[in-house]
Amino acid sequence: MTTKSDTGAAAVHPSKKTGSAPSGTTSRRIEVLDILRGVAIIGTLGTNIWLFTHPLGPPSLFFRMPEPDSLSGAVEVALRSLSNGKFLALLTILFGVGLEIQYQSARRRGRSWPGWYLWRAALLFVEGALHFVLVFEYDALIGYAFTSLIVVYLVGRSERCVRAWIIAMGSLHLLLVAALSYAVVATGTGSGSGRLGRADVYAVGSYADQIALRLNRFIVYRIESLFVIPMGVVLFLLGSRLLRAGVFENSARGARLRRRLMAVGLGVGAPLNVLTAFGGPGWFVVDRYLLPPLVAFGLLGLVTTLAHRMTGEHGVLRRGVTAVGRSALSCYVFQNLAAATLCYGWGLGLATELGWARPWWPVLAWAGIVASFLVLSSLWLRRFSRGPLELVWNWAYRAPQRLGGRA
Repeated sequence: MTTKSDTGAAAVHPSKKTGSAPSGTTSRRIEVLDILRGVAIIGTLGTNIWLFTHPLGPPSLFFRMPEPDSLSGAVEVALRSLSNGKFLALLTILFGVGLEIQYQSARRRGRSWPGWYLWRAALLFVEGALHFVLVFEYDALIGYAFTSLIVVYLVGRSERCVRAWIIAMGSLHLLLVAALSYAVVATGTGSGSGRLGRADVYAVGSYADQIALRLNRFIVYRIESLFVIPMGVVLFLLGSRLLRAGVFENSARGARLRRRLMAVGLGVGAPLNVLTAFGGPGWFVVDRYLLPPLVAFGLLGLVTTLAHRMTGEHGVLRRGVTAVGRSALSCYVFQNLAAATLCYGWGLGLATELGWARPWWPVLAWAGIVASFLVLSSLWLRRFSRGPLELVWNWAYRAPQRLGGRA
């Protein structure tokens, strides 16, 4: 139930080659966006790794969730809470930032809007569908595609209109969270009552068996994509407006706005999120979909502030995180493929072999995979301007435009 990002689209990967930022944006701010994207991609694996490393695989989310009734259970709950929902929300905010950048670019160049952005949304849907079928059940790109089709017609509207949509979609999201929380408590979901097909398909089943299960359970696995659309609209629009407000600027107004975000997100949202994380399965929906967006805004403010304070410092870690942000789609797919190969029965089968070592071995698996794509992305970008899948994305995006130009 994580996502990943529209990293193949310039809407989420603004650069000097793929799109322009709003007036006053500098390459420094674009680097900050790359760092934020890199942090978000690393954080998503922090959520997904607990699903990959479970002997039941991703469907374990529908079975018993860990509870702090033992030392190992308490440690796993604490570690899961560090990333659960927060980096999904951060990526969603960055989608809104990227969409705003594309909108401003189209305006400056005198191009119609949404224009070719609709083609981006179509590619995003195809990308998400392929990733769902071939790699990972809880890909969020399909939901992002639908959300972008709504926000693309709102980003240029008046502040009054945008505010009305934020209030309406935010209220709808609160109602959905309340309704789903009631359903979780009433049905006992998360307390061992889940039933979702073969329980051993990830331990002993083949790659083809897993694809068949995903296709058979498509609606169950991807119902989240519809559930999060109201939240996505809110976060898209807030990301757009934060960019306009100068949140990424290395300026006094940017610093003031970031301090407010950190106060709300880290000072209020994070402590409440800790309470819901240890509150039991009944708080699962609130713990994932209500408080994490608040924390994500705090993380945005914190990471951006730290990036600006490290002006001129380009150590190995910073370069690696920036490279991950520039090749986010490739790194996201790589991390899921690497985790599947390590954990599933058709690969090394470590999820079953090391089930006794939870919650410690998932942390080591996360660290190893992150280290590998930090290095690989840095090496790749020494020779190429984009990641490998980003190159494919750019070709697919440009192809109909080139054909239209020749016609």
